[in-house]
Amino acid sequence: MSDNTTQPAGEQAVEQAQAKEFSAAPSRTLWGDAFQRLRRNKLAVAGAIWIILMVIIAISADLWVPQTLGNPTQTDSTTMASMSRLPPSLEHPFGTDTLGRDVLCRVIYGARISLAVGVLATAISTLIGLVMGALAAYNGGIWDTIIMRFADIFLAFPYTLFVIAMLAVIGPGIQNVFIAIGVLGWPSIARVFRSAILSVKENDYVDAARAMGASDARIIVRHIFPNSVASIVVYATMNIGGAILTESALSFLGMGVVPPDPSWGIMIQDGQTYLATQPWLMIMPGIAILTTVLAFTLLGDGLRDALDVKMKDA
Repeated sequence: MSDNTTQPAGEQAVEQAQAKEFSAAPSRTLWGDAFQRLRRNKLAVAGAIWIILMVIIAISADLWVPQTLGNPTQTDSTTMASMSRLPPSLEHPFGTDTLGRDVLCRVIYGARISLAVGVLATAISTLIGLVMGALAAYNGGIWDTIIMRFADIFLAFPYTLFVIAMLAVIGPGIQNVFIAIGVLGWPSIARVFRSAILSVKENDYVDAARAMGASDARIIVRHIFPNSVASIVVYATMNIGGAILTESALSFLGMGVVPPDPSWGIMIQDGQTYLATQPWLMIMPGIAILTTVLAFTLLGDGLRDALDVKMKDA
């Protein structure tokens, strides 16, 4: 008799304890779950750490590089002959170039230009791509046809040659480089965003917002964009590495950064003549390009897996 009376009370206590534990547990969000999955991806974390390290070194370069390694653009004619093309040493870890300038110093300041071009060019192309993709997917009809055919025209030309042609018109220079890369890089992002919007715009919450009288701009900004932004974050992260690679190629061809400003592409161009005798002049900036682009690729790949809501936790 006592068992029948105490059992319900025990079950009720267990249910209350479980309810209290459930209510005390922190709420889980898409970004919170993505961050936890990203932390378990060692390659993506390594890429993120390398990117953060490069950013810190590039931003703080003025505080310590000129005092320890020298000026990246100025040369001293009195010591140029004795300092020219010195091999790597404790004093010059990456050696010196033909004009006696420290290669490590120029690699660090070249990171400023490469990272700035990568971020700014990606920001421009992403902004244009978001607007074009939203107009094409949400309005459909003639807007979709015109914008997508316009994107096809851009994609029909080889990207690097298209950028070179644009720079031939507007002229070389760091500002024109990220403008050209950004303006010509929007079609791919527009297509990605268009596909993302098409997959979510027919959902019930979008219909409910439309029935409540929400404007098209509000529906896109408040309802469609937050549910489509994951793919854009992944693509933009990888696109930064592509923009850095494009800037280096343009500088190598003499269409990018104007000397004596340091650029990884210019350094590779200057060092290719001495590849057999002084290989560090070309290898060091090449390693900088390789590691930085690889870091953004690994981070983007990790973000893609982390933001995949269908992916189950191990």
